[in-house]
Formats: sequence, structure tokens, C-alpha cells
Amino acid sequence: MRILLAEDDRSQAESIQSWLELDGYQVDWVERGDYALTAIEQHDYDCILLDRGLPQLTGEKVLTTIRHKQKNVPVIFITARDSIHDRVEGLDLGANDYLVKPFSLEELSARIRAQLSKQTLSQQSILTWGDLQLDTQAKVVLSASKTIDLTAKEFQILRKLMVHPEHIITRDQLEEALYAWGEEIESNAIEVFIYQLRKKIGSSSIKTIRGLGYRMGDLK
Repeated sequence: MRILLAEDDRSQAESIQSWLELDGYQVDWVERGDYALTAIEQHDYDCILLDRGLPQLTGEKVLTTIRHKQKNVPVIFITARDSIHDRVEGLDLGANDYLVKPFSLEELSARIRAQLSKQTLSQQSILTWGDLQLDTQAKVVLSASKTIDLTAKEFQILRKLMVHPEHIITRDQLEEALYAWGEEIESNAIEVFIYQLRKKIGSSSIKTIRGLGYRMGDLK
């Protein structure tokens, strides 16, 4: 799961980012509102944590732009503005949740989980391709009714491929699903993960489209 953190307080941002990464999320951090919009245009996020008082472009303007573009990604305002008027205004702008600073990191994690759970329930939770089944909620993969043991990154790659099994997914798209901004990526990392997946779910399960990327293999 990939999260965008838009927060101009470096100390708070580093604390939140470290906590969420320990919780298993990939976290991209930006400190300006215009940078947040650029990131949203370039990447698909599962959740956005948005400070209201961002420089260059306020959190309110960022959120308004997100909703005008009809992006339904969950957005949680994280802000020191704690009046009832501020909370109502933030939610009316289209925020899914509103968390007042200072807050506990445990509560932040719980609120993120709640938003992701709502999002997942509105989407298809069981992905199927041939005799392969992937449960996005339970994080379980079955092949011919037998459980397949995958690492977290292998699971994310397979999920990305199975959401649109007939579409070609590029190497860049797979890297975006696995790694946060600035995280070092070995040149052959995707190839290694694909190789390991093929060993576990079948050599013909994932097809390489030379020069373009990967997609799920042809069904027999």
C-alpha cells in the first residue's frame, strides 16, 4: 500500500513516515502543496495524509483539485486547526477523515486502516485468473485451492497484474507499487520477483511482453 504524506513540518513528517514504513506502507513525503499535486498526477496512492497549512498551495486547494479530478482516494486531514467549524469545513471539502495535532501514531494507523478497509469493501476483494485466486483483504493466494506462500512484494506484484490481467503492466508501474520515492531499487529487482513468482505459481502464469512489460499468462 502506498501513502502520500503532505506535511511541511520536517520533524513530524519524519516521525510519521518512519512509523508507517514500520507498519508496512510505502510512504512518499512532500512538504509543499504543489509538490503534492505533482505526486498525485504521477502515482496512484491508496491514501493521502494532508496538512491544511501547506506552503505554496494550501491543503484545502490540494483537496479541492483532487476531488475536481474525480479521484476517490481516501484523504485524511492532519492539522492543528481544531475548532468545530474547521472540522466541518474540512469534511465538507471532501476529506474522508480529520485528525487534530498532536495525535498518537497508533491512532493515525487505525484511521488509515479504517479508510483502506472502506475502500477495499467498495472494490472487488477476490481477484481470479484461471485457477489462481488472490484475496486482497486476507492477503492470501490460492492456486488450484492450495495456499501459495508469497513475500509481501511478490504479493503486491501479483495483485497489480491480476487487477487488470489482460493489460500490460510496465516495469515502472510495478516499481511504483513496491517502492517509495528515493528508495534504492536494484536494476534487476522486478525480474527477480517475477522469476520467483513464476517458480511458485507456474512458469506460464506471467507473460513477458518484450520491451513493454508484463501481464498475466494466456488461459488455456
